[in-house]
Amino acid sequence: MKRRFDKYFPWLFMASDFIASWIALLLCNLLLQEFGIFSGVSLEALFPLSVLWVLIASLRKDFRIGRTDEYNQTLRHLLGTVLWFVGATAVLWIPFNTPQLQVIPVLALGFGMLLLMGSYRVGVHMVLRSYRSLGNNYRNAVIVGKGGTSPKLADVFRIRKDFGINFLGYFDNLSDCKQTRGDIHDFFEQAPQLDLDLIYIHEQLEPSLVRRVIDFADEHYIKVKMIPGGSLQLEKNLSFSRYGDFFVINVNEIPLDNAFNSFAKRAFDIVFASLVIVFILSWLIPLVGILIKLESRGPIFFIQKRNGVNNQVFNCLKFRSMTPNDYADTVQAVKGDPRVTRIGSFLRTTSLDEMPQFINVLLGDMSIVGPRPHTIPMNQTFKKQIDRYNSRHKIRPGITGLAQVRGYRGEIENPHQIRSRVRLDSFYINNWSFLLDMGIMIKTVHELLFNRENAY
Repeated sequence: MKRRFDKYFPWLFMASDFIASWIALLLCNLLLQEFGIFSGVSLEALFPLSVLWVLIASLRKDFRIGRTDEYNQTLRHLLGTVLWFVGATAVLWIPFNTPQLQVIPVLALGFGMLLLMGSYRVGVHMVLRSYRSLGNNYRNAVIVGKGGTSPKLADVFRIRKDFGINFLGYFDNLSDCKQTRGDIHDFFEQAPQLDLDLIYIHEQLEPSLVRRVIDFADEHYIKVKMIPGGSLQLEKNLSFSRYGDFFVINVNEIPLDNAFNSFAKRAFDIVFASLVIVFILSWLIPLVGILIKLESRGPIFFIQKRNGVNNQVFNCLKFRSMTPNDYADTVQAVKGDPRVTRIGSFLRTTSLDEMPQFINVLLGDMSIVGPRPHTIPMNQTFKKQIDRYNSRHKIRPGITGLAQVRGYRGEIENPHQIRSRVRLDSFYINNWSFLLDMGIMIKTVHELLFNRENAY
């Protein structure tokens, strides 16, 4: 049964994906007509688009949903398929149906497909997990070498039935428990009769035995995976670098170390910041500047030194919300702070005082989303109090961030708040994705509209 599933699942996936994509395109077509974005097409015209979708999905092997993949990985892979689909649609289909390329309908189509097909793909992922948790589509696995972290992996197999990994036991020279099938030499005698799919080798095994197990696996078409020791069981994804024939583990690599990810995030920052500067700041700066000048003397902008990426110092821009004072860098604003002006209070409550930071984004000092930058004195204090505090400076700081939309916005009143901020910043850095950025931006708008308790 486990072999037949792998043989027929890709065909079943593509057939259902074709139907789902046609329904999604139909819904997008109706919605775009309803909102007057698109004039609409016939039902027959949607079939070529569904064929195009399935072709792209098959070339990208969307049917390969890994046993240990989480839902965000499915959505991340889907995003790539949607981008390819939108590009292909714009190039191949739109010019033949309209006199000129219409950008807004194409982008609206892409967003609709991402939303609808995202829901469908997550549903397929959930069904697949449920199917495997019932004991179907399983993989037989053994662990060679029981020391160190091997028992933890066995516990994962026992708890996560949805991974569909049937753990048959250990082969180890020293361990003696119910799950031990024999010593390591017994492995080579028993393995041919076990119908194995996966062999997990603990890193503490002798190199000669590791090579012998790998050679055996190659001869019998069995996949081999190495179990890292405790020092490498970190809460992050490990990757590898190759130096000729030698491989090393990249222990602290982050998603934005990837050139494509970094380029995509920076490109989005530039486009979004440029639109804000042209269409909002172009009239907001003169308007707010006049109001600030009418109430108090001093500059329109408050320029403050803050630590950015790699702890480099940059000039962070804000609308001035306080009367000029000597404590702006060392004393945080508190509720009812007498230094805050009336227009400043409005700016801070609505977060409009942060709007000039879109200029920082365009200059490359900041990003739209990222860890919020702190003042230099605050950084000096916090890095002495909190372990790995400086790790939040691996990437550009942001106008908004995960910590801010999770309630850690404004004044830092106790150590728990800054520790929680650092923890959330660390999670963001190690798990960055474009979808995560979009979610934070949407949540930021919600926070600005409905939760202003900590903005003062």
